[in-house]
Amino acid sequence: MKIVYLPCIYRNTDIQKPDYLATVDVNPQSPNFCKVIHRLPMPNLKDELHHSGWNACSSCYDDPSKRRNRLILPSLISSRIYVVDVGTDPRAPRLHKVHLIEPIDLFWKCGLANPHTSHCLGSGQIMISTMGDPSGNGKGGFVLLDGETFEVIGNWEQPGEAAPFGYDFWYQPRHNVMISTEWGAPKALGNGFNPADVRAGHYGQRLHVWDWTTHKRIQILDLGEEGAIPLEIRFLHNPAAAEGFVGCALQSTVFRFYKTPKGNWAAEKVIHIPGKKVKGWALPEMPGLITDILISLDDRFLYFSNWLHGDIRQYDITDRRNPRMVGQVFLAGSILKDGPVKVLEDKELDSQPAPRIIKGKRVQGGPQMLQLSLDGKRLYVTTSLYSAWDKQFYPDLVKEGSVMMQIDVDTDKGGLKLNENFLVDFGAEPDGPALAHELRYPGGDCTSDIWL
Repeated sequence: MKIVYLPCIYRNTDIQKPDYLATVDVNPQSPNFCKVIHRLPMPNLKDELHHSGWNACSSCYDDPSKRRNRLILPSLISSRIYVVDVGTDPRAPRLHKVHLIEPIDLFWKCGLANPHTSHCLGSGQIMISTMGDPSGNGKGGFVLLDGETFEVIGNWEQPGEAAPFGYDFWYQPRHNVMISTEWGAPKALGNGFNPADVRAGHYGQRLHVWDWTTHKRIQILDLGEEGAIPLEIRFLHNPAAAEGFVGCALQSTVFRFYKTPKGNWAAEKVIHIPGKKVKGWALPEMPGLITDILISLDDRFLYFSNWLHGDIRQYDITDRRNPRMVGQVFLAGSILKDGPVKVLEDKELDSQPAPRIIKGKRVQGGPQMLQLSLDGKRLYVTTSLYSAWDKQFYPDLVKEGSVMMQIDVDTDKGGLKLNENFLVDFGAEPDGPALAHELRYPGGDCTSDIWL
């Protein structure tokens, strides 16, 4: 692995420039190591590029004509979907000639908006989950794209079957199942987070279980308040496995979901990060805010980021019901000892962590998006969550730009250590500080590939 792709966002900053796809050199032998070597700007402003996906992945293993040569870039706020050619010149991506799916295609053909997660299917089609309807209300449906022409085919879900909220999804065909999660209504979260919106029911707390063959919603798992705002969902990579994990942001919990002996699905809380009593912050108690999770390719370790507390954790999940923390590293966050927040009561730490300074740059924000190398030894992390929430919780992150860091992983006994020689500083971008988000490897990675 020599390069990675990251969407970089200018929405909600003072810079009136389009979001762009950055190509970063991560080859230690390269003279451009840790540098952005190419930038592909989008043709519009304020898209809010967020997560990306491939036109082909392991699900297309039996089709020799399929190549992982197009990156699908949905825009969370504008509802545009871009198609990027990364095959012609992987180090200098360009917009594919059929490069843009306009919001009106999603609105009129599917009644959906705010696309989020993109996965390729074994059929050759591409499926993208959505968070809303064209008016900004919550609506968890799925858009199907043709894998060759990239035209909108229509909805994956049956008429009337869309969930009240949407966000992420993962499918496991051997068990004829897909499970999707809920963030919240786009018009509630679009300009920031208000706890009153949670009480008003504008955020989700359920998992939706879908029949993979009939496209019908067959079960709803209500995780309760402890499972409020379930974001990233990951089945184990083993295609025969009938279980996985989901990170729930608001109460900082991880739930294990699994198939029961009766053949239906259930969920149980297996990790909880206690909140910290604080003063000098918006609320008297600060949650960790688990935002991203991933599972190593060998299904041995679970990783997640606490965006507010500022740490990344590694858990041994060989005992699936009893994850055991084996690694932790602090990388900034909201409880730094030289910051405005004073921790009054902490069930985990004896003292507030020190700020992180790498190559002279102070890390702003907190660890957020994660991506793990295929051998499990390098964990890459960026610090931007979503521009409106960045602006609200970490205004200095918006002013100074996000960073990409590398954590060295002990894959034997467990353990995490910051690599002090690695830093990609998106505060030094030519058009001004940018907010870099999700990472993708050209050859596939721990969150893009689903095996059949």
